[in-house]
Amino acid sequence: MSTVENMQASEVTQTSNRDWHHTLSIVLVIIGIAISGYLSYVKIANVQTVCVQGSAFNCEVVTNSIYSRLFNIPIAYLGLATNFVILALLLLQKRIAFLQEYSVLIQFGIILFAFLFSVWLVYVQFFRLEALCIWCLLHEAYVTILFIISIIRLKRSLA
Repeated sequence: MSTVENMQASEVTQTSNRDWHHTLSIVLVIIGIAISGYLSYVKIANVQTVCVQGSAFNCEVVTNSIYSRLFNIPIAYLGLATNFVILALLLLQKRIAFLQEYSVLIQFGIILFAFLFSVWLVYVQFFRLEALCIWCLLHEAYVTILFIISIIRLKRSLA
């Protein structure tokens, strides 16, 4: 195989990996929308969450604590809005010139903030409230996975 053919094959593999990470990010964000959408529904409808029954699990304590709001806005709403912003960036990044260049970096910044905020929320659940919410933990796990993928995407876009 010639050098040109090797370079072309390498470019195809890199593009394929980027597309795979991009598609995985979209799938993850849709999962995040489902989780934060459910938590937002619970707030809007003023109903109890479906929660794992157990000694450490008490979703109502977590979702109704003073930590469940930021500037008097339920965190569930903020999570849902953040997920929709990330999804919009993912869907538009190949269609808008500005986003073709900066979308991965913007996404990384938003996801980094979401990840750090999620770490804070896990700390709050374990050490301040001493109660866990399975839905919240699932969302925080999703954010962590999305953060790892965003690091990979950022490294590849800068390479």
